[in-house]
Amino acid sequence: MIGKIIKSIAGFYEVYSQENVFRCRARGVFRALGEKPLVGDDVEFDVTDTVSVPQEGNVTRILPRRNALIRPNVANVDQALLLFAVTYPAPSFNMLDRFLITMSMRDLPAVLCFNKTDLAAQEDIRALRETYEGCGCKVLFISTYQEETLEELSGVLAGKTTVITGPSGAGKSSLINRLSVSAGLAGNLETGELSRKIARGKNTTRVVEAYSIGNDTYLLDTPGFTSLFLMGVGADDLKYHYPEFEPYEGHCRFDGCAHVNEPDCAVKTALEEGKISPIRYRNYTELWQELKDARPVYRRKA
Repeated sequence: MIGKIIKSIAGFYEVYSQENVFRCRARGVFRALGEKPLVGDDVEFDVTDTVSVPQEGNVTRILPRRNALIRPNVANVDQALLLFAVTYPAPSFNMLDRFLITMSMRDLPAVLCFNKTDLAAQEDIRALRETYEGCGCKVLFISTYQEETLEELSGVLAGKTTVITGPSGAGKSSLINRLSVSAGLAGNLETGELSRKIARGKNTTRVVEAYSIGNDTYLLDTPGFTSLFLMGVGADDLKYHYPEFEPYEGHCRFDGCAHVNEPDCAVKTALEEGKISPIRYRNYTELWQELKDARPVYRRKA
């Protein structure tokens, strides 16, 4: 049989196939080959026990992957949904940019989605739209309590496997529940109450898990993050992950301009003219300095 791994925990893999879930182990051959099945993998499996509930089996083969990611460990992802709240908690722009840069580095298309519009003032929504309209990805505003705001998002997700990530408290589990119910499926993910004292979400997602929301559409839920360190990008390359800068590349006084301290910088001129968001530019300079100050770690030989 052929199915998709939707959950991995304690050495077992839950495989979704023909509207049923099978509890499987991986054959020992994977360990010998140094391979490990991932959530999102399409696999071949044999059913070994039809009496137990759920039925049990063995994963015998991992079908060719389109891609595979680390942190979270998932495979065959078509796009990333970066979910932040407009308010309660207010978005961390620095963290948001880190997510966008990470997806850009992985060449993974991203959709930036702001939740809880029902709790937000219109000026806050407008400010976020103006800040991120040039970030290089689709930007949506939704509320899980307003069905009409979910229609465009449902169209963006349809027929794709989407990894959903973002900070705790943004409403990931609530959104998956809402989309599952809209698709006629049971929405039973645990959701956490937001701490009134620190306005930070209780992280209710502890493992990566894929949820079918109908019509070959999957959402991969991942644990929330409170910080995200940029790895694999240097200070000199950071500017290439800010699409707003692209029209001005090559128009600065100096070749290889970092757009930070140099005079006659076309990006800084665009900033002064209101063509680039000051929030995005501030995030860029802060991350640029962070990467510039980074020092390699040397380990003493044993």
